[in-house]
Formats: sequence, structure tokens, C-alpha cells
Amino acid sequence: MRKRPSRALVPALAASALFLAAGCSAGPGQSSAAARTPDAGTSATTTANSDQPLAVAAAPAAAATSTAVARPGTAGGKARKTSLKVKSYDSHTRRAVISTVAKGTSSPSPTGTPTPTGTATPGRTAVGDVIASAPAPGAPDGLLAKVTKVIGETADGTEVQTAPTTLDTLLGDDDAKGTVPVDPASFDVERLLPDVKVSWAKTGDIHSGPEGTKVPLGSLRVDVATKVATAEGAPASADASVSGFVQVKPEVDFSYGGGASTASTASTASTASGPGAAYLGVSGDWTSQWALKGRAGATAKPVRLPFAKLHADPVLQVGPIPVVVNLDLTCYFEISGDGRVTVDVEQNLKGDFKAGGTFGTAAGWTPVNESHMDSSPVRTSVTTAGSVKAALGAQATVGLYGAVGVTADLAPYLRGEAAGTVTATTPVGSGAKSDVAASGSWALYGGLDLSGTLQIQLAIFGTPVIQHAIPLGTLHREWKLADGKM
Repeated sequence: MRKRPSRALVPALAASALFLAAGCSAGPGQSSAAARTPDAGTSATTTANSDQPLAVAAAPAAAATSTAVARPGTAGGKARKTSLKVKSYDSHTRRAVISTVAKGTSSPSPTGTPTPTGTATPGRTAVGDVIASAPAPGAPDGLLAKVTKVIGETADGTEVQTAPTTLDTLLGDDDAKGTVPVDPASFDVERLLPDVKVSWAKTGDIHSGPEGTKVPLGSLRVDVATKVATAEGAPASADASVSGFVQVKPEVDFSYGGGASTASTASTASTASGPGAAYLGVSGDWTSQWALKGRAGATAKPVRLPFAKLHADPVLQVGPIPVVVNLDLTCYFEISGDGRVTVDVEQNLKGDFKAGGTFGTAAGWTPVNESHMDSSPVRTSVTTAGSVKAALGAQATVGLYGAVGVTADLAPYLRGEAAGTVTATTPVGSGAKSDVAASGSWALYGGLDLSGTLQIQLAIFGTPVIQHAIPLGTLHREWKLADGKM
């Protein structure tokens, strides 16, 4: 269970953001579900016709606690919305208590009556049921699980034993594709440095942050200003400061293609065969403006200084199914250099990015990694010989139902270098002032690095298990901003 960052001053926090969870098959005893009809508390609305793609959108506020249930291998067992709710969940024992909301009330009630055999009455929670739930007590990242045993009734509902499962048991041969913006007000923020300010804006002329800060609709902005201490082992003591902001408009990209399921033979149709295609990723618009001033007392090895951590759990409504995405962003400065060069630089950067993993039956999981950025220096000054490199970046992790699947690190940077000589001449036998001359050249470069990994937990889609983490590869670009003579 992830340790949550402490809630900071972002009003109207709402659970929301990006994706993945480990998958494995359920235990024995599934045959007891075959003779049962779908849950009596289920709405009459079923999944869309398999010829029509399922809609993918941000779950409305009314569906923030929604649950979907499927009974793979049974007639009419496709995923559908249901009145069942996850009343509580214990991640250590994998036991859940499932209740239903009686018509005309908002209070959960038990889903069945006690029986000597410990199974639920017909039309209720049964062995073989696959449950997808939005965040619930004990399951803050949402829950995707299969019922392996009905333990019995409690005052709050039916207690069941569950096991992890995969999305293909719910989506089957359906198709779904969509890009959903993440509500900037839904992020929990942990400030790691004193002078960090968070701003956001959303529809309805709702704004949060320092007065006068302008933020585009749907965007989240983090401002920071701090001193850079001399790194341990640096060749010279130094004093430098960094300041600026990162502004991002994050979106979750999700797609699923049930091609592999439709190709299943009749003899295997009762078991999930995995999708023919899948995609999970994070994308968005990026704007940053930042400055580095002074002599950075760094080392050849980059020193990373995180200044804010942000977390959200947006719920995507994929047809009737609530798919919980877990999104984490860590904003940071990173500095390296020889501790000698003195700089006074400021840069504006604007563009977009996309990072994730795509699956096809022929190639398996492959990385997606792209970014388009334009930058302009606001001011530039480099003096004395030496080099320095400073990045203002963000690391994003995206998962589903609590398991990380994609990690992406976007690091726009400034790099300055100067080369030259300094000579001093003092007339012999005189008290005249020394004549000091300097000659050389300097150059300033902008650039960006985009890297990351695909994780084993991507198997939550029902695809073959990744045997080891797959690097996204490093996207590296650099361009000259300015140069001159000393």
C-alpha cells in the first residue's frame, strides 16, 4: 500500500489520475457461478454491443464510487453497472465486504442471507464474479479482483475472499479508446521545500493559488525558489539560486482492443485470452520558465533536488467499468558541473509530451516516447572557464488499480560552458596596478531528455507477463541558445 503524501492546500481535492495493477488467475470453485444469473441488484444497462467501441471518459461525480461486475463464462455474464458496493477491503488478506444499496435508500445492506455452506443466495455475490470498483475504504487505488470464496454474511454485507485478475476478464472482446484530462484540483500535493506554491484553474472560473497567478484552464502550476547548496565533494564552494515554475496539463491515454478474444475457439471462449491491442500512457501540454543564477557548486554526478510530489486517482468510465488510474508527479531540479562557471540565465520552454507503452500480438509491449518543445532564452551570461548543467523536470508514474505500469521522466535543461585564459602582468619594481586580461568564449544550450520504463504490471490488461522492465529509450535533443566572447 502506497504511503500517501500529506494533503496540502489544494482546495476541492478529488480522487483522480493514471494506471495499472498486477494480474493473475483466480482460484478454483468458479463452476458455482455458472448456474447463477447476473446480480439482482444490477442495472438493466449492459455493455455496449461488441461491434461498437466502449466510450472512455472521466467518470462523473455521481459515479465516483461505482462498481461493475462480470461473470466470465456464463450466459449474460458480461460486465455491467451494479448497485453492489465495496464496503471495505483488506489488502493483506485480500478479503472484501460487498454490500448493495436498496432501492429508495442510500444505505448499504447485506447482499445475501447466511447459509450453512457459506455461499451467497442466488442473484448475489458468487464465486467467479469479477469486481471492478472505484476507490473504496481499504482500496484507495480502486479494486480489480475475482471472488474465489464466499465466506459468509456480516452486518455490513457479504464477506468474500478475492484474488487479483486482469482487465480482459471484464472487457472481453470489446474495444475502447480515449484520452481523458486529469482534473488539476484532484491532486494531493506534498511540498518538499518551503517556498513552493501550487496553482490551478478549472471551468466555472474556479482558481486556486497565489493572487495574480494566471493558469490556463485544466492546467496545474508549481512555482519554486530556492538556494542551491554546495554539493559534497564539489571542487569549489559556491552560491547559486534557482527559481521558476512548471506548468502541466496532464492527460491519461487508454485503449484496449479485444481482437485476441474474438479469435478464441469455442472450446476456449469461457476463458480470457487477452486483448489483441492495448495502450497506457500519460501526455499533456508543458510550459516552464526558470532561472539559474550564481556559481553552482555541483559535481560531475548530477544532484537531484525534488521540490514537490503530486498524486491523483482519476476514475475513467470505460463503458460500464470504472477503471482507476493512479498518477504521480515528482517535480525536481537537477544540477551538475565543475563548480567553477558562473551563470545568469533564464529560459522559457513550451511544448507537449507523450510517454507510454503499446501492445500488439506480434511485437508485444513496445515503448512510446515523444516530445516537441520550443525554447527561448530571456537572458544569458556565462563567465569564467567551466561547465554547468541544470534541469527543471518532472517524473511521472502511471498505474492501474495501485500497480505502476509506466514511468516517464521529462527533463528540459540548460547547459552552459566556457573556455578561456586569464593573465595578469605587473611591472617589475613598481607599485603600479596589475594589468589583467581575459580571453575565451562561452556557449549556452537548451535541451531535453525524455526517458522511462515499462513495468511488469502492464500484464493487468491480460497480456503476456513482461519478464523484466523495458526501457522507453532516451529521447535526447539539444539546441544552441546563445554564445559569445569573454
